[in-house]
Amino acid sequence: MVSAFAQKQKRRPARKAAVKDERVYLVHADVLHYDDRINRDATILNGKVHFTHQGARLYCDSAYFYEATNSFEAFGHVKMYQGDTLSLFSDYAYYSGDEQMARARYNVVLKHKKTTLYTDSLDYDRVYDNAYFFEGGKMVDDQTTLTSDWGEYNTNSKMAVFNYDVKMRSPKFFLTTDTLYYDTRQSLAHIVGPSDIVSGDSHIYSEQGYYDTKNERARLMNRSVLSNGGKMMVGDSVYYDSKQGMSQAFRNVVYVDSVNRNKLTGNYGEYYEFTGYAMCTDSAVAIDFSQGDSLYMHADTFKIVTFNIETDSVYRKIHAFHHVRAFRRDVQGVCDSLVYNSLDSCMTMYHDPIVWNNSQQLFGDRIDVYMKDSVIDHAHVIGNCMSIQQLRSDTACYNQLSSKEMFAFFVDGDIREARAKDNVLIGYFFEEGDSVPIIYNYQETSELRMFMKNRKLESVWTPKTAGTMYPLNQIPDERKRLPGYMWYDYIRPLNRYDIFNWRGKKS
Repeated sequence: MVSAFAQKQKRRPARKAAVKDERVYLVHADVLHYDDRINRDATILNGKVHFTHQGARLYCDSAYFYEATNSFEAFGHVKMYQGDTLSLFSDYAYYSGDEQMARARYNVVLKHKKTTLYTDSLDYDRVYDNAYFFEGGKMVDDQTTLTSDWGEYNTNSKMAVFNYDVKMRSPKFFLTTDTLYYDTRQSLAHIVGPSDIVSGDSHIYSEQGYYDTKNERARLMNRSVLSNGGKMMVGDSVYYDSKQGMSQAFRNVVYVDSVNRNKLTGNYGEYYEFTGYAMCTDSAVAIDFSQGDSLYMHADTFKIVTFNIETDSVYRKIHAFHHVRAFRRDVQGVCDSLVYNSLDSCMTMYHDPIVWNNSQQLFGDRIDVYMKDSVIDHAHVIGNCMSIQQLRSDTACYNQLSSKEMFAFFVDGDIREARAKDNVLIGYFFEEGDSVPIIYNYQETSELRMFMKNRKLESVWTPKTAGTMYPLNQIPDERKRLPGYMWYDYIRPLNRYDIFNWRGKKS
C-alpha cells in the first residue's frame, strides 16, 4: 500500500499553495485529554468527535488531533461530508488540512450522487476532486458495476479510470479489460486496451473504442471483432447497437459465417442479428469455402436475406448485383446478377450468364445451378442455350451444341448426363490418334442425351436426326459456326484477382 501510494504521489500534479491560516477546527468531542504514553504529539479526543475544514464536515468515534501539523487521525465510524452530494465513510482516516487530503482505510465507501465506490484503501484529494484506490475497488453506477485493482474517480468531471483486471458488469453485458475510462454522466466506457464485451450470444473484441452502457451501443476502432452464433464481422471501425441487434463495419470489412462456410469482404458491411439480414458493398467479394477449392465472387453489392428466422424452416437468399464475376480453379462465371436460395439450394444467374469449365463454355438467357451437400447436383440452362468446347488452343475447331433448354446432371461433382431439348443443333468434330480432328458432323434433332463416365463420352442418344458429315476442308461457312455462336474468352476471369476487372461483351 505504501509503495502504491508513493508512486501515486509522484504522479500528482503541482498544486496551488495551500492557505496556511485555514485551520482544521474541532467543533465537538465528549472527552478531550493528553497522554504522553499514548501519543505525545496529539490531543486525544473521544465521543462524538466533529471537525470542520473549508466546507467539509468530519465525524468519528475518537481521534488524535495534531494541531501543529493541522491534521488528525480518525477512528471508528469515520464520516466526511462535502456539500450535499459527496460522503466518505471508513473505519479509519488520516486528514491533512494543509494538503486537503483524506486517506481512508478499511471498509471505505465513497458516495457521490448516484455513484458509489467501495474499497479498503482510498485517498481523496479535495483540491483536485480526485479519489484514488490502489488495493482493489468496486464502483456501482446505476445498474453497472465496475471492479479493478487500481483506479481513480473525479467528483467534478465524474470521470473514472480503472486499471488492472478491470471487470464491468450489468444485467445486459460483461466487459473485461486492463484499462478503462468511464464517464458516469453519459454512462460511456472508453476502451484503450485489449477488451472483451459479452452480451447474450454476442461477443465483441476491441482494443480501442467506446461503449454506451445505458443504450448498449459501441463505437469501435483498430480492427475490432463482433461475433454471434458462428458469424463474425471485422472492420477498421465498427458500430454496434445491441438493442437493435445491428452492426456496421467500415473499411477492410470481413464477415465470416463459419456455419455455412462462407464469408464476405468489402469496405462497408452491415448485419442485423434479429432478422438475419446482411449487406456488403464497395469492393465486395463473397468467398465460399464449403468445397475443396474456394470460390471467389465479386459484385457491386451482396445482400443476404433470412426467412423464418428462429424456426425449423429457416432459409436464406443471397443476392449479388451488379457485374458479377466468379473464379474457382475448375469453374468460372460472369453475369449481371445472381440469387442463391438455400431453401432449394439453387443458384440462379440472370442477364447474359456465362460459365466456363476447363475448355468448355456455356451460356443462355438464364442458368440455374442446384447444389446438394455443397456440391453441384444438376444445372438447367433456359433460353438461347449454347455449349461450346474448344478442342485445342492452337486450333479453331469448336464442338458446339445449341437448343432452347439444356440440363446437366452430376454425381460427386462429375458430369454424368447432359440433355438438350427443342431445336437442337449439333456441330461436332470426330478425332483420331493424337486428338486430331478429321471429320465435322452437323446434325439437327429435337432432343439429345449424352452419357459420361470418368469425364469421357460413353454413349449418345437422339431420336431421328438430319445432318451431314463434312471433311475438314469442305465445311460450309454457315455450318462451321452454329447460329448464336460466340467465344467469350476475353471476358473469362483469369484468377481470383481478375474478378474485380469487369469486361462486357464486345458490340
